[in-house]
Amino acid sequence: MSQVILGKTGISANKNGFGALPIQRIGREAARELLRKAYDSGINFFDTARFYTDSEEKIGYALGDVREKIYIASKTMTVNVKDFWEQLNTSLSFLKTDYLDIYQFHNPAFCPKSGDGTGLYEAMLEAKDKGMIRHIGITNHRIKIAADAAESGLYETIQYPFSYLATDEETELVIKCRKYGIGFIAMKALSGGLISNSAAAYAYLAQYDNVLPIWGIQREKELEEFAGYIDNPPVLNRELSAAIEQDKKELGAEFCRGCGYCLPCPANIDIPTSARMSLMIKRAPASIYLNKEWQGKMKRIDDCINCGHCKSHCPYGLDTPELLRKNWRDYKTFI
Repeated sequence: MSQVILGKTGISANKNGFGALPIQRIGREAARELLRKAYDSGINFFDTARFYTDSEEKIGYALGDVREKIYIASKTMTVNVKDFWEQLNTSLSFLKTDYLDIYQFHNPAFCPKSGDGTGLYEAMLEAKDKGMIRHIGITNHRIKIAADAAESGLYETIQYPFSYLATDEETELVIKCRKYGIGFIAMKALSGGLISNSAAAYAYLAQYDNVLPIWGIQREKELEEFAGYIDNPPVLNRELSAAIEQDKKELGAEFCRGCGYCLPCPANIDIPTSARMSLMIKRAPASIYLNKEWQGKMKRIDDCINCGHCKSHCPYGLDTPELLRKNWRDYKTFI
């Protein structure tokens, strides 16, 4: 069974982490069944967040009785100390535990540090001293903030999007984290659904012994796919390498990752899907996106008021309005 040690935390987790954002979309009992099956299959690392509505509550309901046998990471999007404590206590209550293995700042616009005037990092230290959390982490979609966190020496884990579509700068971040003994948690390992070859995705990340991928799992079929890699991990052979190179060639670098930080849109445009529709209709069953509902959603791009909100909030620096217009032109041509 392949294990990952998350840097100096000493946490030894199965190479498959469970990303619990998608279980918001299924019922309580269905989530319990999925989470128990994940645990029974050998998955022992579960990532959630206070921002993920009832995700924490479902994990507590499903796995409260095996708490000491698993690792739980959660996150706070707070920008002040009062909310920090409120959110931490709420998370602990919902998760039916008195501690979190990792507590992470959730995609902050800056890297919280001691003495920066916010008191946020000091609150993390206090929570750790009280035994409420065991390790301090940070998540981000901005390479500069993630790199700043790595250089600061203040964080024990960094969670950042990482897949075989990563840039050289992003790969360097992974290497830097290994050098500094920082555990690296890879989100978006399937690049928001654009990567359909999970074996290639797994095999690529397995090259990095300090990287723990967390797969966003919502369906039993998805769980079975990744659980099957526990005892039979894919190897980066010639076939998988060729598939990776083909994806890199097709997708390039200027594509929407579907992170959703551009929302809300004042014109009610579904930006995370609409801005990559050209790719989705080529890489997924096209019928999903060609119905009347999606035709109506894509037409909303005509209502864009060019307010700049999406562009200014894109952590990847994309020209989102132009990307939307391009995808709308392609979509109309395809139709």
